[in-house]
Amino acid sequence: MICRKHILLSTVSAIYQYGNIYRYSTVNASTGITGTGTGTCPPHDAGAVATRQSHSRLARRVGGQDEREEGRERRVTSAWLTLQQCAAMGLSYLEEMRTYFESHNKQKEYVGHNSKVHTIGWNADGRRLASGSYDKCVTIFVFDGHRETLRKDYTYKGHGDSVDQLCWHPTHSEQLTSASGDKTVRIWDTRTHKCSATINTKGENINITWSPDGQTIAVGNKEDLVSFIDVRSQKIRHEQQFKFEVNELSWNNTNDLFYLTNAQSGQGYIHIYNYPEMELVHSIHAHPGNCICIKFEPQGRYFATGSADALVSIWDVQELYCKRTLPRLEWPVRTLSFSSDGQLLASGSEDQTIDVAHVETGEQVAHISVTYPTFTLAWTKGI
Repeated sequence: MICRKHILLSTVSAIYQYGNIYRYSTVNASTGITGTGTGTCPPHDAGAVATRQSHSRLARRVGGQDEREEGRERRVTSAWLTLQQCAAMGLSYLEEMRTYFESHNKQKEYVGHNSKVHTIGWNADGRRLASGSYDKCVTIFVFDGHRETLRKDYTYKGHGDSVDQLCWHPTHSEQLTSASGDKTVRIWDTRTHKCSATINTKGENINITWSPDGQTIAVGNKEDLVSFIDVRSQKIRHEQQFKFEVNELSWNNTNDLFYLTNAQSGQGYIHIYNYPEMELVHSIHAHPGNCICIKFEPQGRYFATGSADALVSIWDVQELYCKRTLPRLEWPVRTLSFSSDGQLLASGSEDQTIDVAHVETGEQVAHISVTYPTFTLAWTKGI
């Protein structure tokens, strides 16, 4: 049984908990949210999803969106069922998941920054959530599994410009790194609450990823230069300049291939390089529109891509063929995330909705309405 007790969502500077019965009110989402309410929580079975403001150049601005909701109150009164209760009712996996999502619809908000949130990520053990913002700060929240709440733990300062993206060490739950427009990459340690390293780069950084073996950090800037940082020496080991627009970076799960999503002449491509040689081994024409985001399934069987054509594509890792496409969103797909067991895929866009799909069949499991466009999602690991 997979764990998905609740979903955490972040669209501007608020983090919403999607799950149980809850009543809340929101105040000025563009500068910070205050919320109060009461609710009931089913037995803890962990798992979460988080969304963050865009790190991609394609999603820097959300035009025409009113980011303020003053004095507005919503009430949710549906009952909840635990996953165990769903199973006892003899429901199929799809029915079980649909019933569970329908009966868990609490939203809760937390204040993390005084400006727009650009990035969010869970650490390796799922107990900490980090957020980065236009306010130049990185904030850490601690998840309380018993109370089903987040507690603000610490705010890191030091960047001289917006924090556009962050990511955690793949196995060490106390380390994270952040990329900023101030032309630096910083490595933070949550045990000491200090910056353990600052690496200067050649441009304004917009995306960052940590290799599965934990030895290398790759960071991309606005000029499509990707720098590979050796974590031990804290120095740039290699730089590679690309002649096309680089949107997102990712290693495969086995650390021997490096993937880029990009755009060439308005078409969306996935470029695959061997690593560490960085020689092009595959170029996949994946979408008729700009290929924006990429995410690997935790078990390494599939990866998914999202595009400006509003399609999500699921690819077989070994054969490199498109297993299926998901056509339910209407705006460019900005973000993707697999559940911890790889059975569910969440995707978000400017539709103000999150689509949760069953990977094996492509069928919709849940349709989650949100107040603002969604630019990132990240399922937690089981706690």
